[in-house]
Amino acid sequence: MANQYAVPSVSRALSILELLAESQRGLTLSDISRKLGLPKSSTHVLIKTLVLAGYLKSSNVNGKFCFGLKLVSLSNMALENLDLREQARPFLHDLMLRTGLTVHLAILEGAEAVIIEKIEAPGMLRLATWVGKRLDTNSSGVGKALLAFTTDEISGSRFTGRPMARHNRNTISSPERLARELKKVRELGYAFEDEEGEIGFRCIGAPIFDAENRTVAAISIAGTTPQIGNERVIRLASLVRATAAQISARLGSSCELPPEGAAARKGTRK
Repeated sequence: MANQYAVPSVSRALSILELLAESQRGLTLSDISRKLGLPKSSTHVLIKTLVLAGYLKSSNVNGKFCFGLKLVSLSNMALENLDLREQARPFLHDLMLRTGLTVHLAILEGAEAVIIEKIEAPGMLRLATWVGKRLDTNSSGVGKALLAFTTDEISGSRFTGRPMARHNRNTISSPERLARELKKVRELGYAFEDEEGEIGFRCIGAPIFDAENRTVAAISIAGTTPQIGNERVIRLASLVRATAAQISARLGSSCELPPEGAAARKGTRK
């Protein structure tokens, strides 16, 4: 059933990558065409497309093709995310137990946050989120935490040339307002999303740093407005900050968020 939806050219391109993965020294156009049983003309077009995209590179010496830097970079990113998930998972599970709320781990891609891990609280309302889901950074706790602590995003420059998503009247949809919000997130050490993505839901996020003190991810707890009531925000934010700091330390980071007292004095956003 699944094969009827496969795109032939994509399947052939993937077959080329898989074939080259098995080769230690690369293969020529003729080798690839023969081994896959594909016409040389169509094989040439597929390989040229992969080369132009940076996934393959060719040798001028022997005419053989091998993996390009783009594919190596993607592989490294996949391994890093896998390692990040493994390192973070026990801390995320502990945060779920301590708060009774759903916990997310996300990374930044363009102007979106991508969930790479989710720990659900048993018996609680299931949130419409999943691993791989993309969230608008201007209307999510993990998104604002990622933007606020990513150096080149302080001005919200990732939104240049594209409008900010607007979900409801609470959504931050102007660069000026986003800049003010990110400044506050940096002062607090956590991001508070108050029904900005969906009415009736809130989340609290905090950044994760790696051994080079770069922002590599963010975590958040999410729940309904009664579950994250105003009286609980400071306490819950403290737990999120502490968990993010533990994961950062596990990754070898020495980066520290603003003192806890500063966050407490600032209070919630609304």
